[in-house]
Parts: sequence; structure tokens; C-alpha cells
Amino acid sequence: MKQRILICLILFITIFNNCFSQQSGAALKQSVPTPDARANSVATCKIKGKLIDSATNQPVSYATVVFFRVPKDSVVGGALTDDKGQFSIDNLKPGEYRLKIEFIGYNPIIKTGIIVNDKKPISNMGNIKLTGASNKLKEVTVTGSKKFMENHLDKLVYNVANDITSQGGVATDVLKKVPMVSVDIDGNIDLLGDPNVRVFINGKPSSMFDNNLAAALASIPASQIKTIEVITSPGAQYDAQGTGGIINIVLKDNKIKGINGNGNLSGGSRYENGYIGMHIRNGGLDINASAGGNMQLNTKTETSYNRTTDSTDIMQGGYNTVQRSGYWGHTGFTWNITKTEEFDAGISYNNFGNTNQGTVNQQQIDSFPYSDTGTIRNSNNYFRYRGEDWNANYQKKFGREGQEIDFHYLGSTYGSIATFGQTQVYTFDNAEFGGAQGSNNYLDNENSLELAYTRPFSENSELNVGVKSIFSSVYSNATYATLDTNSHNYINEQSQDDNFNFHRNIYAAYASFTTKIFKKYDLKLGVRDEYTTTQFDSIPVPAYNFVTPSATISRKLNNDQTIKFAYSRRIQRPGFSQYNPFVNATDPLNLSTGNLYLMPQTVHTFELSYYKFFEQGSNILVTTYFKYDQADWQSYSNYYPVYTVGDTSYTNTMVSRTINAATEEIGGVNISGTWVATKALQVRCNINFFDKYLIPDTGAAPSSNLNLRTSLNATYKFNKDLSAEFYAGYNSARYEVQGKYPAFASYSFAVRQQLLKTKANIAFTTTDPFNKYTNQVTYISGDNFNSVSARRYPYQTFSLSFNFKFGKLEFQEKKTEENDHGNAPPEYTGENK
Repeated sequence: MKQRILICLILFITIFNNCFSQQSGAALKQSVPTPDARANSVATCKIKGKLIDSATNQPVSYATVVFFRVPKDSVVGGALTDDKGQFSIDNLKPGEYRLKIEFIGYNPIIKTGIIVNDKKPISNMGNIKLTGASNKLKEVTVTGSKKFMENHLDKLVYNVANDITSQGGVATDVLKKVPMVSVDIDGNIDLLGDPNVRVFINGKPSSMFDNNLAAALASIPASQIKTIEVITSPGAQYDAQGTGGIINIVLKDNKIKGINGNGNLSGGSRYENGYIGMHIRNGGLDINASAGGNMQLNTKTETSYNRTTDSTDIMQGGYNTVQRSGYWGHTGFTWNITKTEEFDAGISYNNFGNTNQGTVNQQQIDSFPYSDTGTIRNSNNYFRYRGEDWNANYQKKFGREGQEIDFHYLGSTYGSIATFGQTQVYTFDNAEFGGAQGSNNYLDNENSLELAYTRPFSENSELNVGVKSIFSSVYSNATYATLDTNSHNYINEQSQDDNFNFHRNIYAAYASFTTKIFKKYDLKLGVRDEYTTTQFDSIPVPAYNFVTPSATISRKLNNDQTIKFAYSRRIQRPGFSQYNPFVNATDPLNLSTGNLYLMPQTVHTFELSYYKFFEQGSNILVTTYFKYDQADWQSYSNYYPVYTVGDTSYTNTMVSRTINAATEEIGGVNISGTWVATKALQVRCNINFFDKYLIPDTGAAPSSNLNLRTSLNATYKFNKDLSAEFYAGYNSARYEVQGKYPAFASYSFAVRQQLLKTKANIAFTTTDPFNKYTNQVTYISGDNFNSVSARRYPYQTFSLSFNFKFGKLEFQEKKTEENDHGNAPPEYTGENK
């Protein structure tokens, strides 16, 4: 482990040695100052401030602030305001400066006579109010230019607004372009090589991600997504669950006064999507509502499977068709009770599922005694999820800016039904000789309460503390029946029925402290303690305590470079699906079940990153990382000549379950960047190269393998209304304890035309237009067996989408009373369209 950490550090130092050498050389030249420089030598200066809307007192995000040196009036730098409306520029020379502030929809502002020197090294402009471009605009579309990638102290933000190829797709299509994230052909995601990722919606967990993450992501239209936040080393304020980190999907909203909305319609060869959203803001009340649905048309996949053991060879070939559909709705409101109190609440409903039908032709050759048997198996599967999430939040601000107390409640109730059925006939006479059907229904209730307190001590120091409790219960009922070939009726097998009830409570407390040290470093330290109790029916599970420390330290080398180190320790607790002992016998030769003895994973993550922003908007982020996990989860298969479940015996079958398979060490480098080649052309890329070292707990020999995840995007604007985009991505083959999983590559083209003065647009997108099928081959081996499975998956897609906006935005001048306590207004989280 120490050697791999050392290798990562050496690699990082080698990559940036030239960069730091140049910086050191520049510093050396400045170490012998001229007489004039000696006379004016002083610590570097800083100008900062905050932009707010004059009518609503809401922060204005992503506005442009340009800094000029007086009297030469030369540009010395620029900045975009962050999501709190704040801006700053460091390392300024003493002297006089002028600021120019611009944002579409507002009147520009010029601030002059700003002096910084050794007596006043920091000039705080305070709150700067922006007024609307007119007293009332009946119909306005506000457009702002955002960087695709933004690097913050504790997260990376990917802005989706200009992503053309994702427009007619779903959340999965966006995620495959996000730095550090990779997506396979089935929609499964991982973050820096770790698949145990927690996914949030608007900063909150959602029950729909707990059962089938890939299916849930496929139910979210891409056109509804505003940004995606990637948090690889979450701080103490986040739940410790999720060894891979957190992906937060931020949906579109709008906080500007008025009535407005937007919608999307798209259709194509694979997906059909529809979405409509409405927003009303008047005074202190903000109401929003949205609804949508999507469908994946019938997709036919060709399959084959060959397995060899000492006594039996099995060869299968066939196909299955899958159809997915889903719909959802959300409504919520925010009420500014007073200048210091805010209450918001919302409720969401999600419903999605799929049907799967297939036919498999099988030949089984037994050696002792010799036999050659041909059979046909017809199967059908059905899955449906339905759930509700609701939340209520109360916020109280105090006299000091940034000091507040927050109370959060999250609740969810969701359930699903999964059914399967299969019949088997002999090939030579079409006579039935077996069959089964079953169902697995469950209901999940979860509630969480959190109390958080934030206390700033100075401009650069802040303490966050909180307590949280999570209460969850799952009630499951599974039935199983076999076919009586004489009566052609299904007879219930009570010995295989299963009622599985699962309860888990988590009690947490945390503290996080952010400060600046030595005037150059931003430091964030945190610790979280979680106590977990788990109970199965009649099976005692010992309670355990988990302490998760986290630390992030960042230094700005100058206005355009940052270096950062982060550490976190996180846990992945088994859930209902990993524990559930119900045996899925859809395929009698390949059974799957849960593991009541599965232990949690605990992962240590170390990261060292370097970020540089270039002129004209180009940027690069390089991250070296190391992950250490002593109880890695993997799906593991065992071969059984005879496997008995209740009163039923399965012969020549494989049984798969999740186990703690190995100690895992992952070390790698991730490079993400944007190159603004011209005003018309932007190129973005992500390269994740890592080594995975496995020490199996199964007695197999250790293994080391290299992995590559990479993607490339290029966007070209022909004019202000017409643009095109190209995307290509590649994931190398993945090696685990038992075998090799397939590589995956895809590419996309898209063209988008703005209409009606950018109030609408139409886009055409195609994925893999010249390859109807994508081939996927998996190799698995173990004690006494070898298997090869293959799929020909029709990934090719053509789609046409139409996006539109409606309503009006108002900018009305009005007198606003100053807050008696000098409090900051609520944080602006709206979309700049």
C-alpha cells in the first residue's frame, strides 16, 4: 500500500515539475527587485464583493466582473460570481482599480476609485446591487455563459446547459461526459473506478436510487438537468455511505420574479421523452411544479452462453426483448416568512419499470453417462417501482452574516413488484418438462431528521455542526411455484417462499471547520460519527460504530492555479438487495441470491489535484488518487452439480451472490480539461488511467491490471443560433477476482438550431449511427468451471428533440428595507437561462 501511494505522488510531481519550475523561475527573477519595486514592496492585495438583484435581494450567479488597472486602464483579470454571487481576485499590485460588471438582463455597472495598498490590502466592495435592464420586461430570455467545468474546494461542477448530444436523452447520457465519471453499456456508473456511488437529486438522497440505480437514471430526462456536481471526497456534513463518493444531480429551476416555464419533447429510434415545468415567484412565495415521462422502445438483444465443467458442457443461444417506461411529478414551494426565516417543502412521485421476454435454445452434453439433450426455455420478467419522496426544511438566520440554524426532514415510501416465469420444453418433441414462476414484492419506509448549525468566526473561518438520524424498514414477501406438467398448473412451493423484514437505524453527529491558514491555504477539517443498528427476522446483527474523518487543504498559486489535497474515509453498508436470501430462478442454470453474512466495505481515499485556468476560458484539472479497501464487494459464482432450495433440486447450476472477495488497492491519474480553440470551437476531454491491485480472499493469486476510461467532446458554433457537437467514449475491459468483463465504446453526433430568439430550439442526435450492434463478451472462471457469455446489444440511436421556454420575467425596482441584523439574503440557486 505504501509503495502505491509513493508511486502516485511521484507521478504527480513528475507531471507538474515543469510547471512549478517555471513558477519558481519567475519567483527567482522577482527576488532581486528594482529600486522602484523596493520602494513599493508590499504584500499582495485583494478585491472582493457580492452581487445581488436589487428587486429580490437574491445573489446573482455567473455574472462577469472585469478588473482594470488605473491609469493605464489595462485589464488585470476577470472572474465569474459563484453560486452565492461572490467574486474576488487576489495577488493584485498596490494601486487604483476600476471594476466593470455585466450580466445579460441587467444594467452594467462600473465602480471606480478602488484603492488597495499596504494600509488597505483588502478592498471589500460589500453588496453591489444590479438593476434590471428596464423597469419591466414583458418577455425576456436571460442567457449567461457558463464554463463547462468549475473547480471548487470540495466539488467539481459540470454545467449541462450547452451539452447538445444529451438533450434528447436521459441522465445517463449526461453522466458519461462528466469528469471522473464512467458509464457502461447497461447504465451502471462508477466514480474514479469505484461503483459504490451515492446519487442525490438537488442535494438530497432519493429512494428511487436505492433499488435499481441504472433504471432510475434512465427515467430522468437530460433536458431537465442544470448541473452535475461530483464530490469524490465528501466532507463531514454528508452521510458516510458510498465509498465511491457522491454525484449530485441539480435540476433546473428559476428564482427570478414572474411566471415562466420550459418543456421538452423528443422522439427517436430508442427513447421517447416529454417534460413540462412551471415556476411562479411573487413576493416571498416561490412555487414550482413539473412532470414528465419517458419510454425506451422494444430493444432486442441477441445472447449466447457457453459453460464447461468436468462432466457437462452447456451451450445456449437466444434473444430477449426489453421495454422500459416511467413517469414522475414534483411540486414544491419556498416561503420567505421574514427577512431571517425561510421554509420550503416539496413532494415527488416516481414510477418506472420494465418488461423482459426471452427465448433460449440450449444443448447440454453430459459425459458420465453420455447424453446430448436439446431444450428451449421461454421466460418473461416484469419489474415496477413506485415511490414518493417528501421534504420540509426550516432555516433561521442570525445577526452575523452566514450564521444560521437549519432543520431538515426527509421521508420516503416506496415499493416494487418483480415477477418472473419460465417454461422448458424438449427440442425434439416440444414436450413440457419443467417450469416455474415467482414474485418478490417489497415496501420500504425511510425517514430522516437533521439539525445543523453554521457559525462564522471571521471572514475566512466557519464551523458547521449537526446531528442526524435515519430510520428505515423494508418488508418483503416472495413466492415461488413450479409447473405440474400433468395438470399444467403451477403448484406453490412453500419451502421456497420467503418473508424477509429488514430494519436499520443510523444515528450521526458531525463537525466541520473551514479556515484560512498562513494567508495562503484554505483548510477544511471534519469528523463524522455514525452508529448503526441492523435487524433481520430472528437473526441478530451486532451494532457497530463508524468514525469518518475528512480533510481538504487547498492553495491558490495565483489567480489561475490551485493545488489541493483531500482525504476521506467512507463506508458501504449492505442493503436489502445484497442481504435478501430469496433465490431468483429465472434461469435454472444460473441462480442468484443474497448474502446474510456480507460485511460493510470501508475505503480510505487520498487525492492530490492541480487546477489551472487559462485565458479565453481553457482549463485543466489533474488528479492523482489512491483508494484502499480491505473488504471489496464482488459478485461471485459457484458451480454445484446439485443445489437444493426447499423441496426443489437444481442440477448443473451456478449460484451467484455478492461477497467480500478481496483487498483492493486502486491508484491512478484523472485528467480533465477544456480547450477553447477559437470563439467557435471548444474541445473537452477526460482521461482516467488507474491500476487495480486485488488480493483475493478466496485463495486465488493476487492480480494487477490497468484500466482506462476516456471521453472526448468537441462543440462548434457556426453562428449564434446553430451549433454542432461530437462525443466519443471508451472504457477498457474490467478485471475482477473471477474474470474479465467487456470493454465498451460509443460515439455521438448532434446539431442544434436556436429558434424564436433562443426561446426554443430543435436538436438532432445520433449515437453509433454506423454500428447497429455493440458486442459484449464476459469471461468467468472458478473451481471446476469456465464460462463465456456474449451479447449483441442494439445501441444505435437516432432522435429529434424540441425544447421551449414560455412566460415572462419581471425586473421591478422597489425600495428594500435593510435587514436589521445585517443578514445575507437566502442563497440563490436559480438557473441563468
